[in-house]
Amino acid sequence: MPTEAEIAPFRFFDLQVARTRRLGPSLVRVTFTGQVEDGLRDFVAGGRDQSLSLFLPHPGQPAPVVPVDAGDAGDAGDGAAIFAAWRALPDDVRAVMRSYTVREQRVEDGEVDIDFAVHEDGGPACRWALAAEPGHKVMVLGPAVADNTGVRCRPPEDTDWVLIWADETALPAASAILEWLPAGRKAKVWLEVPHDGDRLPLKTDADADITWLVRDEGPPSAVEAVAAAELPEGVGYAWIAGESGSIKALRRHLVNDREFDRRKVTFVGYWKRGVSEDGLREEPAEEVE
Repeated sequence: MPTEAEIAPFRFFDLQVARTRRLGPSLVRVTFTGQVEDGLRDFVAGGRDQSLSLFLPHPGQPAPVVPVDAGDAGDAGDGAAIFAAWRALPDDVRAVMRSYTVREQRVEDGEVDIDFAVHEDGGPACRWALAAEPGHKVMVLGPAVADNTGVRCRPPEDTDWVLIWADETALPAASAILEWLPAGRKAKVWLEVPHDGDRLPLKTDADADITWLVRDEGPPSAVEAVAAAELPEGVGYAWIAGESGSIKALRRHLVNDREFDRRKVTFVGYWKRGVSEDGLREEPAEEVE
């Protein structure tokens, strides 16, 4: 759950589905739009792995139930009051909240893309994305300034090259980071997806060596894949995201075996095997050695 301090550079925005597109067997892109006069002009994504909190309605609800009136509804100023009021609502009434990446924002068109990883027996966000149709309403706690805490990928100035590892849940963020990297920047990239059809065309001006790991084909684990690779010389920065257990193991390998400066490894557990996102939020933070 975001803290009040983390909410400061964010605002609530009402959005609705403009269209959807199936990107692959495990990926659905939902394009959202909103009314500029209602404040969408103030939505300012910072690119890269920009995240937001997405509030979804339950089946049968015309719109998500989010008690923004508990605080300053215009700018989410009293974040603690809003989330306390949200938690106090019955589970089957309060909006489903999930964290997602802003895949792309097109300011001139007033559109925001969010890519959803979908699969059999998926949770409420997965089911919502598969059933989404134009006009369906959502609410987001989204960025109102480009330099905000929802952007975690921040290579230091002395970075010579970048390492990226992502599974399908982090593929939108990894794709956006590749587009953001400067021309010629060396990058070693591993992208793990369930099926061969989930490979996406990627745009980047970086000097990127990209390896797709397809689970249907029995690929090596994250640690095995990276451990077998020859890495570029110089100061590296790593951005790794996906299943929590895999990410923690890979970070240990980078820090302990590859001698990465731990301050130059950004790692994000987007999900945890056998645990819902609600359960993951309630787990205490674990220190990774």
